[in-house]
Amino acid sequence: MNEWVIYAIGFVAQILFSARSIMQWIVSEKNKRVLTPVLFWQLSLIASFALFLYGYLRNDFAIMLGQILTYFIYIRNMQLQDSWRSFPKALRWFLYLFPLIILIIGYNNQVYDRELLFQNENIPNWLLALGIVAQVVFTLRFIYQWFYSEKRKESSLPMGFWALSLLGSLLILTYAIIRKDPVLFLGHLLGIVLYSRNIIILKTQE
Repeated sequence: MNEWVIYAIGFVAQILFSARSIMQWIVSEKNKRVLTPVLFWQLSLIASFALFLYGYLRNDFAIMLGQILTYFIYIRNMQLQDSWRSFPKALRWFLYLFPLIILIIGYNNQVYDRELLFQNENIPNWLLALGIVAQVVFTLRFIYQWFYSEKRKESSLPMGFWALSLLGSLLILTYAIIRKDPVLFLGHLLGIVLYSRNIIILKTQE
């Protein structure tokens, strides 16, 4: 596949991620408190779908890992907000199975193997380790958010979510600069601003 097509997929994913964050920020600013609209999770799922595909096409395990860990948490939050069933049943099943389908297709067609994922010549081991740590920290925000929301039986974004978002985003931005990845760089540069603003809004609520 042409490199420009791969980057286009990545930029579409980051545009969707940025759109959800900007939309959430505008709604929160308007209401003077941090809110989580249904559209936030819908855009998150679509963006995660695209970014997982981007990571797969770039043979970048760190990106794939980050998306596979949060993908189903987005679905769960849609279920908590009673919006998941608004998707057609066939589409819901496809979205459930999509990550597994991609992995099976790639393996059967020898698109990648374990060495290609973990020993990409363009990503030295120390940089891959940084990318994985960054994605794990960034992903922990949604694991934390998921437990928090399950406990309260409603989808919400607490302070811990935004603190982990800011830390993870700073780490991924560092990875992106070293990796020379414009998709990750632009996406997280904007994210840092929005995460910081949500922290400020939450502080004023206290």
